[in-house]
Amino acid sequence: MTEPPSGPPAEPPTGPSEPPTGPDVARAAPPAAPLPASPAAAPAAVEAAASAEAPTSQFRVPVRQLLRMTVPAAVIGIVCSLTLIALSDLAGLLEKWLWDALPDSIGVDPDSALWIIALLTATGLAVGLVIRYAPGHAGPDPATTELVAPPLALRVLPGLAIALVLMLAGGVSLGPENPIMAINAALVVAAGVRFLPRVKVPVWMAMSTAGTIGAMFGTPVAAALMFSELDPGDRRVPLWDRLFAPLVAATAGALTSVQLAPDLSLAVDMPSYSSHGAGDLLRAVVVALGAAALGLAAAYLFDPMHRLFHRVRNPVLLLTLGGLALGVIGAVGGPITLFKGLEQMKELPDQAGTTTALGFLALALVKLLAMLVASGTAFRGGRIFPVAFVGVALGFAVNTAWPSIPLPLAVGAATAGILVAATRSGWLSIFMAIAIVPNMTLLPSLIAATLAAWLLVTNRAELIAKPTEPRTPPEVSRPAPPAAGPTTA
Repeated sequence: MTEPPSGPPAEPPTGPSEPPTGPDVARAAPPAAPLPASPAAAPAAVEAAASAEAPTSQFRVPVRQLLRMTVPAAVIGIVCSLTLIALSDLAGLLEKWLWDALPDSIGVDPDSALWIIALLTATGLAVGLVIRYAPGHAGPDPATTELVAPPLALRVLPGLAIALVLMLAGGVSLGPENPIMAINAALVVAAGVRFLPRVKVPVWMAMSTAGTIGAMFGTPVAAALMFSELDPGDRRVPLWDRLFAPLVAATAGALTSVQLAPDLSLAVDMPSYSSHGAGDLLRAVVVALGAAALGLAAAYLFDPMHRLFHRVRNPVLLLTLGGLALGVIGAVGGPITLFKGLEQMKELPDQAGTTTALGFLALALVKLLAMLVASGTAFRGGRIFPVAFVGVALGFAVNTAWPSIPLPLAVGAATAGILVAATRSGWLSIFMAIAIVPNMTLLPSLIAATLAAWLLVTNRAELIAKPTEPRTPPEVSRPAPPAAGPTTA
């Protein structure tokens, strides 16, 4: 995940960021130091930057400037939440019509293979038309970008929002995280540089990122963990001063989502759990290593699959064929393997008495394949939530095969392991595992499991594809030369 730069200024800012370099380029002034490609690369970049900086003791934090950013940060968090809720609710309404009202009106079983294949094929066609003809082509392919990417031009957002709503409603196995991050970032940056031009773009990006994360998970804790892992901004400034405005945004976003969309819980129904000491820690490590190995195999397959799919140059044909393939995969796996997976993973406990270990493993593999196909064929969506479903299904498979491994431990360790492979973010993996299995007794075992999985996946392929052509379209932000003075305000 790309580092969203943040932090208070070392001195008063000297002016707005550089002018845009093209008609569809959002104004962006890069941070003084290059961003690491992923959290795993962050320590080296931070160490290199720190060697050239003055000691922290020579820096005085501008408290008044932190306080001045409180109101803008809170507004940003609220806006990020409202955008997420509005697009999710719109997708939910369309989903009910497509999967309930429409098939009922024509006398078709919505869970039948025929309807699943037909609807997902139609979804692919619709998304393909949007990407082909909408201004900006609904933004860059999320398969080739990190979760946090350069801000898009405003004219790109309508197409991206439509593609997101169609994808969510149509049952595609992707989540909203990449598109909603891009939409909120573009809105926040555009408004920020318009009304408060002395605040630099990296600061707006950091607040947008944190506000959206808080809104998605209903808690600012996820944003705090992820930002502390990345350690963004000027290291002369204490970490919590750098995190101040982003965490205000994350808190406001979380509170707004909890008030307006109270069903944000990721928790899956689990039996009680009490630790069995070192034995459970060892079991968690083994389960996490197995799940991480599966995620690593998917990462190695992803880029070749993406290149193969993108031999079809026409996006309408590519997305239609992708929708057809997803329909066939969904017909094989059943309705539980459709959509982003958060609600569907909560249905897995109901199948525990009737599904074998191989059956749960099959659900995990089908979902993983569906995610790879959906992302590889340029559907606009994120990979974190479907991967979480895969981890939960793997945990049920492990517990069914070996009942001596407690179900909460198996699910938590499998979820953490495969998310480490998919995201290369240890804190996000631990947070998601605890959110899905909310039992703090698991925490020591989950941390050990995450560390073991990290050793397995580090320096190996990531779940991201190389662009099939140079990233020069106008809708993708081009770096602007650094402005004179600090990049924060």
